[in-house]
Amino acid sequence: MSKTESLAPLVEKAVLVYINEDESEDTVVEEELAGLCEAAEVEVLAGIRQRLERPYKSTYVGTGKAQEVANLAAESGANVVIIDGELSGIQLRNLAEKCRMKVIDRTQLILDIFARRAKTREGMLQVELAQLTYMKPKLMSVYTKFERQKGGIGMRGPGETKLETDRRMVNDRISRLGEEIEEVKRHRAQQRASRRKHPFPFASIVGYTSAGKSTLMNRMAGTELLADAMPFATLDPTTRKVDLPEGYALFLTDTVGFIRNLPTNLVAAFQSTLEEATFADFLIHVVDTSVPAWDIQVDAVNDTLKHLGAEDKPMIIVFNKIDRLADATTARRLVAEWPNSVAISASLGTGMNDLMKALVRQVQDLLGGVEIIIPYNEQSILQECYDYGRVKEIEYREEGIYVRAELVHELAEKVRRHSVRS
Repeated sequence: MSKTESLAPLVEKAVLVYINEDESEDTVVEEELAGLCEAAEVEVLAGIRQRLERPYKSTYVGTGKAQEVANLAAESGANVVIIDGELSGIQLRNLAEKCRMKVIDRTQLILDIFARRAKTREGMLQVELAQLTYMKPKLMSVYTKFERQKGGIGMRGPGETKLETDRRMVNDRISRLGEEIEEVKRHRAQQRASRRKHPFPFASIVGYTSAGKSTLMNRMAGTELLADAMPFATLDPTTRKVDLPEGYALFLTDTVGFIRNLPTNLVAAFQSTLEEATFADFLIHVVDTSVPAWDIQVDAVNDTLKHLGAEDKPMIIVFNKIDRLADATTARRLVAEWPNSVAISASLGTGMNDLMKALVRQVQDLLGGVEIIIPYNEQSILQECYDYGRVKEIEYREEGIYVRAELVHELAEKVRRHSVRS
C-alpha cells in the first residue's frame, strides 16, 4: 500500500438495523435512516429489521438477531453497523464484539451530521456538549472487561485511575461548555429584548428536518440560508424582520429541524437554539406534503414542541411542496381539513399570498384595538404605544392625547384605564 493510499479517508460502508414495532412505519424508518446516512456520507450496503417492544439489555436486538446482523455485515463487506436506536455502553460493546467491527447508534449518527453542519461558535459548542454528554455514561465500555474489575492482581491503580481521570476531564469540559453556552444564551436573550422594543410579533418556523423551512425563510426574508434536502442543513437560528401586507411586520426565526425520536441529550444541548420556539408569539409549522407519512412527522414535531413547553403556542400550518403532489385537489382538501392552514410551494412561490394573509390575521389576533385618551402628565404611554403597537390615529385634545391603536395585549391591559367611554 502506498503512502497516498494509507492516508485516504476511510469510506464508511454500513449495514443498517431498523428498529420499529409498527409495520406501517417501515417505509418512514427506512427512508429516514437512509437520509441520515447520506448526510453523514455513509454508503448503505444492506439492511435488516428487528421488531421490538423493548430492547434487550445486553445486545439491544437480542442474541439471535445480533448474530444475523454480524453474518450480514460480513457477507456484504461492511465496516460499520448502524442501529436505529440509542444504545448503552454495554450494548455497544457487546454488538461490536459480536460483529467484529464498529457499531454506532442513531444518536452517534445524528451527532456526526451535527458536527459536519456546525459553522458558528454556538453551533460548535452545542455539538461538543451533546457529544460529551452522550459519551460520558459510555466511558466504561472503552476499557477491557479486566480493567473494569475493581482491584485484583495487576489491576490496582492504572486502569481505574485512567477511567477516573477521563471521567473528570469529561465532567470538567461539560461544565466549561455549559458556562460558555449560558453566555451565548444571555447574549441571545439581550438580542430578543432589543427586538422586543419594536412593535412586531415574533414568529418561529418549526418543522421536520428537510421540510423546507430554510427555503421558506429565504423566500420571505430574502436570506441566503443553506436550503439542502439533507437532514439538519440548518443548525443555527437566523432572525430577520419580514414586512407583511397592510403595513404589518414580524420578526421571523428559522430553527433547527426536528426528527422522530430526537435524542434527549441533543434537545438539552441545543436548548438555547430550540428555545427560540418557546419565546415566539406564534409558530409557523412547515409540513412536507411530498412525504407519504407526513402525519408521522407532524406528530414528531408536536412531541418535541411539547417537550419544550411550546405546544400551546398559536400555530399556522404550512403544507409545503404542493408542486410535488400528484393530485392537485389534495392541497385544497388539507387546507379545508386543518384549521389555520395554507398550502404553498416555498421553492416556486405558489400560495405565498395566502400565507401572507394568514400571517396578517395572526398578527392582528395578537394585537388588541384600543381607543384611549392619555393624560398629558403620562405622555410616556404614547411612546410605548409606538414601541409596542401600531398607532393608527392621534389627536391632541384639551383633556389629553386621543390615540387609536393596535397594541400587544400586555400594553392594552395596562392602558385600559384610559379607554374612551362611549
